Amino acid sequence: MTDAAAAMPADRHDTITVRGARENNLRNVSVDIPKRRLTVFTGVSGSGKSSLVFGTIAAESQRLINETYSAFLQSFMASQSRPDVDELSGLSAAIVVDQERMGSNSRSTVGTATDAYAMLRIIYSRLGVPHAGSSGAFSFNLPEGMCPECEGTGRVSSIDVAQLVDEEKSLLEGAITVPNFSADGWYVKGYIDSGFVDPEAKIKDYTPQQREDFLYKEATKMKLNGINTTYEGLVPKVNRMYIAKGGEAAQAHIRAFVERAVTFTTCPLCNGARLKQEALASRIEGLNIAECSAMQINDLAKFIDTVTDEEVGPLVANLKGTLDSLVEIGLGYLSLDRESATLSGGEAQRVKMVRHLGSSLTDITYVFDEPTIGLHPHDIQRMNRLLLLLRDKGNTVLVVEHKPETIAIADNVVDLGPGAGPFGGEIQFVGTVEGLRASGTLTGRHLDHRVSLRPDPRAATEHLRISGASLHNLKDVSVDIPLGVLTVVTGVAGSGKSSLIYGSLPRSADVIVVDQSAIRGSRRSNPATYTGLLDPIRTAFAKANKVKAALFSANSEGACPNCKGIGLVYTDLAMMAGVASVCEVCEGKRFTDEVLTYTLNGKNIHEVLSMPVVEARDFFGTGPAHLILDRLVDVGLSYLSLGQPLTTLSGGERQRIKLAINMAKKGATYVLDEPTTGLHLADVDQLLGLLDRLVDDGNTVIVIEHHQAVMAHADWIIDLGPGAGIDGGRIVFEGTPAALVEQGETLTAQHLREYVGR
Repeated sequence: MTDAAAAMPADRHDTITVRGARENNLRNVSVDIPKRRLTVFTGVSGSGKSSLVFGTIAAESQRLINETYSAFLQSFMASQSRPDVDELSGLSAAIVVDQERMGSNSRSTVGTATDAYAMLRIIYSRLGVPHAGSSGAFSFNLPEGMCPECEGTGRVSSIDVAQLVDEEKSLLEGAITVPNFSADGWYVKGYIDSGFVDPEAKIKDYTPQQREDFLYKEATKMKLNGINTTYEGLVPKVNRMYIAKGGEAAQAHIRAFVERAVTFTTCPLCNGARLKQEALASRIEGLNIAECSAMQINDLAKFIDTVTDEEVGPLVANLKGTLDSLVEIGLGYLSLDRESATLSGGEAQRVKMVRHLGSSLTDITYVFDEPTIGLHPHDIQRMNRLLLLLRDKGNTVLVVEHKPETIAIADNVVDLGPGAGPFGGEIQFVGTVEGLRASGTLTGRHLDHRVSLRPDPRAATEHLRISGASLHNLKDVSVDIPLGVLTVVTGVAGSGKSSLIYGSLPRSADVIVVDQSAIRGSRRSNPATYTGLLDPIRTAFAKANKVKAALFSANSEGACPNCKGIGLVYTDLAMMAGVASVCEVCEGKRFTDEVLTYTLNGKNIHEVLSMPVVEARDFFGTGPAHLILDRLVDVGLSYLSLGQPLTTLSGGERQRIKLAINMAKKGATYVLDEPTTGLHLADVDQLLGLLDRLVDDGNTVIVIEHHQAVMAHADWIIDLGPGAGIDGGRIVFEGTPAALVEQGETLTAQHLREYVGR
């Protein structure tokens, strides 16, 4: 560790002091972090950055704040244990601004999430003509304002009864095909015992009245088997349970059922505006509130400038500040009525950030997780200005980041490593950016590393045609995607990249989309189960010990009976928050004592599943297990442990694990979404080598990407723009990276030119 003393303030009141941090892979980490400064945490993926920043500093700050609340309030909060650290002092209140997707409820929008819509509602309640009432009259989430036809969602649904019941069966035979409505379950029992239908008759043989009562009867109080209850027809019950919640039923099989059984159309009464007619009739300068909400935010900001009435002057100023912040942060292409659930992780993080820019609070610790994700180099400069603005208001800003543009603005850098997982967790450097450059650490050596333009771009074998694409903001785009090469699709955020590739690219069995979306699975799922690696591992253990393979699955016969193979026991404490504790029987090892006596080359199943990928690859030197582990190393996941829950993986890690599964295919078209997400500068070269191997094996690789290293390495570039939203949606360049650098006049060309030093 070098340059540390010069960078650290002497006064403990000006320092966050960490001593002996051991969360996850941290190895007794001790560090002093200056308060009211911008500190960037660097290091390879899995080096311990998040464990230090989120798992130790932010977690303890939030835990201490939660402890100040009453037991009643704490019962509604997530339970948090104290981080494994000897000393942690100098903390201030921490606000974590992460990449978690915002709620799936369709009633949450960019406007409601930033309070911009609340301010707009008040302005319309004061100035709208004709007057429609209080601000609540302009809320689609309140009964006084929501459209009575769609109840404020802007959409009405129709349910296909054929997807709910099998007409050839009776209720007793399992006629209801809705998830969680098994023939012997509570819901179906209500229909069987209701007296409205014959439970032994096939649905197709019901009388018109029986059919009406079974399918459509509104909620009716009645007594069944001596118990007061409410009878409800199947269609309204399904609507209430699975549809009216606005997408909150997140289980995969429920989502699949809804997609299959329900058709959504724009509400015919409000035409999708969500509000009552009185609110829609009220206008300012000829526009109603729904029309304002549908405008691009940068255009709405200009419209708000025309509202000069002194009665709402302070409110207009606050709203304008919020809108300008959204524009400044690179989200001017969004609209206030954009549903929060449709935002990417990077967009969601930036929307959350805007909420804090206008705050009067100071001496807060703001914690950011790769805030540049999803940002074009042009937009990273904007993000940097906002991080510095938060610091200059007297706050401590902690940023986990890989991009050199953001590392460059740091007052202080904490570099962890030297490697990942068990090979990381140590402080490599603390100090200034210049000190980092001279430090000789992996990060320091790669800070100014540049990928050269490809001297001999590969030629396309054929082309895949996209004609007249007009999804979202695309403006009748036609383009030929070259096959057999590495193509990078770029452009500022909101320029239309995803709409072009995900929404317009012809799909076939040969098109493999590898994105950052969540992986289906529970807390039982891990890299070993998801990749199929557990199968050869179980087989090897079974063969070596001459026992059944099922013993070596924590989801089968070998599971600890106390925790059911999870390793944790979840306890409901009624009024207090529920807690998860390590299983006392298996001590978190997930398997029975008998299973743990069986070994393979001196290791039991728990010890093998605790290995990081790179260690396991050496342990399984040959065979199918080695092949799968090789691919995981190739995609930069050497540090993951085989038994790590999938729920703990980042978006970039999820994408790379999906890529590892699909790498064996030949003659395929791979579509990747920002594969550099979460990658250290030193790992980008490895990723480029992997993309080259995919192409050299006869595949086509299409990458949506902002990283200049990937652009420089491409055979072909398709640049969209020139701006975002309505200012984008056009092809502004097609050609080789060299041609873009030499001839291009786009924002991408400017930044790539600077990157390669031209």
